[in-house]
Amino acid sequence: MRLLVVDDEEGLAASLKRGLEAAGYAVDVAHDGHTGLYLAREYPYQAIVLDIMLPGLNGYRVCARLRAEGIDTPILMLTAKSGEYDEAEGLDTGADDYLAKPFSYVVLEARLRALLRRGGSRTRAVLRIGDLWIDPAGRTCGRGETGVALTAKEFAVLECLARRCDEVVSKSEIAEQVWSADFDGDLNIVEVYVSALRRKIDIPFARRSITTVRGCGYLISGHAAAR
Repeated sequence: MRLLVVDDEEGLAASLKRGLEAAGYAVDVAHDGHTGLYLAREYPYQAIVLDIMLPGLNGYRVCARLRAEGIDTPILMLTAKSGEYDEAEGLDTGADDYLAKPFSYVVLEARLRALLRRGGSRTRAVLRIGDLWIDPAGRTCGRGETGVALTAKEFAVLECLARRCDEVVSKSEIAEQVWSADFDGDLNIVEVYVSALRRKIDIPFARRSITTVRGCGYLISGHAAAR
């Protein structure tokens, strides 16, 4: 699941990026309004953390432009301004939630999970592929009544594939969604995580839901063949 953080406090933005990536999200960062607006238009983020006081274009205007263009990505406004009128203005421009600085990281992550559960058009409560289910907000998955424990990155790769069920997803597309837009590492890392997923969600259940399409990428199907 991919998030965008737009905040001109570089230390705070870097801290949020580290924390959210440790929780399994892919995170892109922008430090001004124009860059944040560009990224929000170009990439399919599941949520945006948007500061109000930004250079170039403030958060109110970024939010208003996105909503005017029909982009309904859930937005959590993050700001040093804590008055009730500021909160009302943020919500009136189309934000979904509001959190004043200083804030608890635990609360911020909980607010994001709540936004993702409610979601915009890009977020469904639970993804189901045959008897495999994936809960993006709760970061849990399983087959039928049996839960399956995944690492944060394993879950992110599975979610990326599940959101495009029955479509071939290339390694580069997976890397972009799971490791962020500026990923420049070895794409074979994707193969490592896909192999780990097969060992956890397929082999123990005699399924073959993740298929390698040679030279193209990977496909997860709701018509999993028995092994």
